[in-house]
Amino acid sequence: MSSIAAFLKPTSIAVIGASNNPHRIGYIVVSNLLAGCFNGPIIPVTPKYAAVAGILAYRNIESMPIIPNIAIVCTRAELVPDIINQLGEKGIKATIVIAAGMAPHANNKEVISHQQQMLTNAQRYNMRIIGPNSMGIILPWLNLNASVTPTRANKGNIAFISQSAAVCTTILDWAQNKQIGFSTFISLGDACDINFAELLDILSQDTKTEAILLYIDNIKDARQFMSAARAAARNRRILVLKSGRTSAGRSAALLHTSGEHGVDEIYDAAIRRSGMLRVHTTHDLFAAVETLAHSVPLRGERLAILTNGGGPAIMALDALSDRGGKLAQLSQATIAKLSQVLPPYWSQANPIDIMGDANTARYQQVLNILLDSDDFDALLIIHSPSALAHSTNTAKAIIDTLTQHPRSQRFNILTNWSGENEATNARNLFTQARLPTYRTPESAISAFMHLVEYRRNQRQLMETPVSVSDITVDPHYVRCEIQRLLQQNIYHLETHEVRPLLESYGFTTLPTWIASDVAEAVHIAEQIGYPVAVKLRSPDIRHKSEIHGVVLYLRNANEVANAADAILSRVALHYPSARIDGLLIQRMANRSGAQELRIGVHNDPVFGPVIMLGEETIHWDIERDAVVALPPLNMALARYMVINALKRNKIKQRSSLEKISIPALCRLLVTISHMIIDCPNISTLDIHPLLISGDELTIIDASMDIATFNGDIQQRLAIRPYPKEYEQQCQLKDGKIILLRPILPEDEPAHKAFISQVSEEDLYKRFFSDVGELNHEALAKFTQIDYDREMAFVAIYDEMIIGVVRALSDANNNDAEFAILVRSDIKGVGLGRILMSKLINYAKQRGLHTLTGMTMPTNRGMITLAQKMGFEIDVQLADGIVDMLLPLK
Repeated sequence: MSSIAAFLKPTSIAVIGASNNPHRIGYIVVSNLLAGCFNGPIIPVTPKYAAVAGILAYRNIESMPIIPNIAIVCTRAELVPDIINQLGEKGIKATIVIAAGMAPHANNKEVISHQQQMLTNAQRYNMRIIGPNSMGIILPWLNLNASVTPTRANKGNIAFISQSAAVCTTILDWAQNKQIGFSTFISLGDACDINFAELLDILSQDTKTEAILLYIDNIKDARQFMSAARAAARNRRILVLKSGRTSAGRSAALLHTSGEHGVDEIYDAAIRRSGMLRVHTTHDLFAAVETLAHSVPLRGERLAILTNGGGPAIMALDALSDRGGKLAQLSQATIAKLSQVLPPYWSQANPIDIMGDANTARYQQVLNILLDSDDFDALLIIHSPSALAHSTNTAKAIIDTLTQHPRSQRFNILTNWSGENEATNARNLFTQARLPTYRTPESAISAFMHLVEYRRNQRQLMETPVSVSDITVDPHYVRCEIQRLLQQNIYHLETHEVRPLLESYGFTTLPTWIASDVAEAVHIAEQIGYPVAVKLRSPDIRHKSEIHGVVLYLRNANEVANAADAILSRVALHYPSARIDGLLIQRMANRSGAQELRIGVHNDPVFGPVIMLGEETIHWDIERDAVVALPPLNMALARYMVINALKRNKIKQRSSLEKISIPALCRLLVTISHMIIDCPNISTLDIHPLLISGDELTIIDASMDIATFNGDIQQRLAIRPYPKEYEQQCQLKDGKIILLRPILPEDEPAHKAFISQVSEEDLYKRFFSDVGELNHEALAKFTQIDYDREMAFVAIYDEMIIGVVRALSDANNNDAEFAILVRSDIKGVGLGRILMSKLINYAKQRGLHTLTGMTMPTNRGMITLAQKMGFEIDVQLADGIVDMLLPLK
């Protein structure tokens, strides 16, 4: 059992610092273990007592009779490092540390903290730690409450991981009231060792876990978190409550858990990119948990509303519209059926108002008609207190109708029973029947939109992008030019210096000339033609607008001279010590019908380079004025970024201006993504403004910060980009030249065509079952891979895929499982050997320990190839399988 798995499947537990004092943590932990009826040895360790809670205690760690799976350390912070040493010598590999105050002190980072000492000691023994500042863990399915919370957790299918102990206790108390259970409940505390990523990897494979809930203060390893989250989100529904949305909140979070706290808008982009769903308040979190616990996956976004009162339905409709939801349209057939059972003055539309005089029977009649239709994907049933439709009785009738109707599982059903006294009983009935229920129409809509937004994030995760292989780039020139500038100690570039770098990537820029004084400015303006713009050039004044350092639409020599002289005079008056490198002269671009946008690249302390998009403003603020995306971008991801900017009014499609070409803007964003990936020395890039008129995009002004970069150029990115370094040309035995390269998301159509050229027999040998036609979701999983933990090499001939080999490594990057498939009509030309050699070399470079695979005894070709490549073969005829293993270390 791995040390992390030991936390989730313990068979024995030691409590270090156990106590009989009811006010001590050691007493609470032992009491909770006993109250939970944990079926395994509980070993109290304390020199003060002979027994704790009636259990024989041991004076020290060395005297424990067995080596427990987990040790819970309940002592003071200063004692923990030495205790970790003792636990390591005993052979314990998994420890929970409850003590707070162990992190490095913000005002005295030179002093080695208790936390650093603890980690150093733990690493010596390969020990893993949850905490410090942890509340502990609760595993309801094992009857284990190894925590300091007074509230037990019911058995359920939601895993909860939190950095805040207070949020843990709040969620537990609420879940008790709502009768919602958990598969796993973990308080990470400061998460100095075990983190969200490692737990996501395990919980996404846990059969008891259907959904995962995260409360996050901060992320320490963005690459690891993004990889784990993207993988887990394909298998489990994941919700995130992220604190520190404001600068004040981030400062408080920094004191709560140490580590970098990046910009909230960037966290938002990362969560969305991972296919998870973010909620912003504890109220939303409760509503989301309610929905997750009791909902089937959403099949569409059309919502129908059934109500006995117009007011609550209108409030629900307003909330739906505010959140960008979609109201279902009723068919004429459904309207006709409803008209037979409803009064003639009913609304004849959705929301379906069955009127205040509706009784329970009318609710049931209408519900049956709706369930027989296909006009909607989700249904919100609203009930206001009524003498004719008694709250509790109506709830029972609704539950009976849904239970008996054969199509009810096709839809997401949500309920809103308003009021308290009787409504509380009704809501309890819905909870017991596993139907989401809410106190207000707005909270019900909020919960529904959680499902919608989650579905949209999942679709974004799976969307096939359009190829943009014709982008013109010259990274070699840019890298060399940046190195030349750095050697001259130049770290900030203005428009005229950035222009050649941008043009090397195919961007259209506005020509710029440099004038050393007023006379030269006039001379240049005469040469290039009017109207022109004159701009200050100073490395000490980043924001020219502060001193009106930009003057536009100058139409003659007089205006140019006056503007240039005024700019230089203002600098001398307000910034007398500022360096002046002259003036920039540009011919005015044609702005008729064009819109000014702003695009930036920001280097976030947590997630590395990010791309920002918004409208040009003087005082630009990332969180207020921009949407954010993480590179690498493809056309599908860039489109989501632009659509998100339009929906949130960060960009406005103005009717008086020419409509923005979304494809053209996406193409530019993708090219910027390429540039940032190719050139690690670019720290920041600010394009202000980008003039966009239909398909025409012109960069008017730009600035760039550059810096020396040492290290892995890929590791600085939160998501590993396409590893172009693995591209390679090879020759088959028949003389054909093929290209071996990593698979791309854009390869989905080609991969589908490739599968169609593989025989049913070969597919059966590869997948161990009849495959049939693979749908989009299956193909997306094959083509949209995380290069940080998975690799698939495709063999390309004549723009067609003719073979694929792939390896999926475990979370620790120790072992990988491989699979290979070659087109059935292309055999005997050495393609299989070429693909396997490519994969083995890759596995060795990644530092993997072993490469394993499985095939059938009848697949003689694969077995022979594996033997030739050095694999150990284990034929298991009884099971009908052959295991193949290649030791790499």
